[in-house]
Amino acid sequence: MALINPHLNFNGNAEEAFNFYKSVFGGEFAKVMRFKDLSSPEFPVAENDANKIMHIALPIGKNILMANDVPESMGKTNENENRSKIAISAESREEADKLYNGLSAGGQIEGPIGDSPWGSYFGCFRDKYGIEWMIDFDPNYKGQI
Repeated sequence: MALINPHLNFNGNAEEAFNFYKSVFGGEFAKVMRFKDLSSPEFPVAENDANKIMHIALPIGKNILMANDVPESMGKTNENENRSKIAISAESREEADKLYNGLSAGGQIEGPIGDSPWGSYFGCFRDKYGIEWMIDFDPNYKGQI
């Protein structure tokens, strides 16, 4: 079965955000590349973009959360994305609480975590980097929709 791996754009703070995500999820980065790593006569990199993240990947279970910084020459990305959310299906209430409390630290709570009307344990928020998350634990979910 194919996996879905979210990819995020940042305005120069991808490394900071991913160190934060790593502190919540654990693990190690699978890849970290900076724009200067690709610099060549055919692909010149502006000095102010050289140390920015061209690609970063954090494995989370069988999935990979990926990101990059948008070079200044391409303009700013929307720091308060409002069309997309990253949904996490936790394996227990305890894991849901850990992820919710860790990722929402310094962010904006949209829905406190708790029992939902549809029978799962659910909460949603925007983290301190403007990324929206939904955390869900459904004790009836058996790995199939």
